[in-house]
Amino acid sequence: MTPKTPPVCDYEGSDYQTSFWEEGGRAYEDKVEAIALRRLLPTRGDLLLEVGAGAGRNTPRYKGYQRIVLLDYSLTQLQQAQARLGRGDRYIYAAADVYSLPFVDGLFDGATMIRTLHHMADAPAALREIRRVMRPNGTFILEFANKRNLKAIARYLLGRQDWSPFTPEPVEFVELNFDFHPQTIRAWLREAGFQTERQLTVSHFRIALLKKLIPLKILAAMDSLAQLTGGWWQLTPSVFTRSQAAVGDTPSAAAGEGDAAAGGFFRCPACGNPHLREGDAALTCETCSSVWPIRDGIYDFRGG
Repeated sequence: MTPKTPPVCDYEGSDYQTSFWEEGGRAYEDKVEAIALRRLLPTRGDLLLEVGAGAGRNTPRYKGYQRIVLLDYSLTQLQQAQARLGRGDRYIYAAADVYSLPFVDGLFDGATMIRTLHHMADAPAALREIRRVMRPNGTFILEFANKRNLKAIARYLLGRQDWSPFTPEPVEFVELNFDFHPQTIRAWLREAGFQTERQLTVSHFRIALLKKLIPLKILAAMDSLAQLTGGWWQLTPSVFTRSQAAVGDTPSAAAGEGDAAAGGFFRCPACGNPHLREGDAALTCETCSSVWPIRDGIYDFRGG
């Protein structure tokens, strides 16, 4: 059995991509996030881990990477991503828990985690696990929900909100939905073994009336300029950071062709063994005998 980990927010069976993004009036948020990613992403890379990939909304934006691993806890979300992106050699799909990533140490030279950390009951543990699977000097782009945003500050000062946006602890406003203080996130990144290089503030104009009255192109251009103030202050609902995995004890694994049998890519989430035997329908751990199914091209590491 896999080790006990914190609770997971599971989007299994959800129509999140359609209802929230395509039909939910989020064209502005999507466009300004794309701008932030263009600013932060390296021009090229070998192997990227996309944590919380969902239906693959952001995946096409990682153009500089040769291969991308889409990781999500929801199998149905990955099925949607697979339908959108296809099954070429460039994409690897894995259903797994971020607290117990099924990869060997030091495998990835890039990682992203966009609109996902706010579901983490133990965010520091998730960040440590991401650092474990990254190569030294690898680039990690993180987006987090900011509790110290202008709307929260105004509500607090007017007495319409009982929690303070200025205190360092996360606030859980709905079950498994957290907002974080920017200083706390920077401290957690540092403790996990990351060096923060840059911050961008995003979604400055996330107000329904503004999105209705101002054309998308103009609103996005305004946000693009305002993003550049992220190194000075963070008062928006969304903050992007780019960090570098510090040089340390983590080795740099050889990212070959993803052959699990070679022992250089996947590792068993149950026991940590890097030697998994791959068959047509499953990976089998040679140490603890855990079996991890391959479901129509998607590696499933959610149970043992």
